[in-house]
Amino acid sequence: MSKNALITGITGQDGAYLAQLLLDKGYNVYGILARRSTDTMWRLQYLDIANRVNIIEGDVTDLSSLIRAMEESRAEEVYNLAAQSFVATSWNQPLLTAQATGFSVVNLLEAIRISNPRARFYQASTSEMFGKIQEPLQSEITPFYPRSPYGVAKLYGHWITVNYRESFNIHASSGILFNHESPLRGIEFVTRKVTDGAARIKQGKQKELRLGNIDAKRDWGFAGDYVNAMWMMLQQDEPDDYVVATGRTTTVRDMCNIAFSHLGLNYEKHVVIDQKFYRPAEVDILLGNPQKAREKMGWEATTSLEELITMMVDADMKRVEREH
Repeated sequence: MSKNALITGITGQDGAYLAQLLLDKGYNVYGILARRSTDTMWRLQYLDIANRVNIIEGDVTDLSSLIRAMEESRAEEVYNLAAQSFVATSWNQPLLTAQATGFSVVNLLEAIRISNPRARFYQASTSEMFGKIQEPLQSEITPFYPRSPYGVAKLYGHWITVNYRESFNIHASSGILFNHESPLRGIEFVTRKVTDGAARIKQGKQKELRLGNIDAKRDWGFAGDYVNAMWMMLQQDEPDDYVVATGRTTTVRDMCNIAFSHLGLNYEKHVVIDQKFYRPAEVDILLGNPQKAREKMGWEATTSLEELITMMVDADMKRVEREH
């Protein structure tokens, strides 16, 4: 008998890769989709799986629609990837971020508790919860110090997941994922902004790329690797929280160098520092310790930053070429 899985945020980067992974494993995959006037299915179409997933109309801020989604999908595994996930926007829309990124988690946990408390639950936590880092290498026991409304909202989602695990014995796990990217990353995120910008400059469609703090350091991995860790967490006998990271940190500057050099360009001739892209409160460095995930689940990142960035640049070169 194949398992049923329900994914919120199925049209996002992680949702699309996770849906592909679960389909390959023989799951019946259901996804919750909030109705929007714009087309949000392009990632599922890019992976050629749009016709293989079952879409359920609903919204993570609406408990009744989540209960209906649980009943319709008969989900045995629930992956909560939906959020207002762009950090910069969270300062301009803090209440929306609190609702969509924070309170939505308890909505989904309540839907599980009411409909099927035996279902296993995955919560997408984030390295942004560490924020102003309290240790040079961040692990599951590093104290949190979020530096954005997004990080604060994610921290609520993280702790309410722990609380439901301990209060109601729900198999609820959180993946504290460090930055993870892919050709499916939204254009507003710095990695896609860089790889898309490099492709456009190479093809003569723009001359410069405007960025903020390019000396910020991040631990970047490939989203396709990271969704495997999500699945592995729900296969464990006991629920737990895991840092998912590469254990390597790199500046935005070095990431720019990788992207532009791949196209035979010098990033210093094209990147312009623009103060408007600086955050009100910056997270200067993030570096994850994935030792627990490696030792308990056997998971580790398999795609290097160089492989990731060149993959993204190549995909953006093709996309830009197709534009009129």
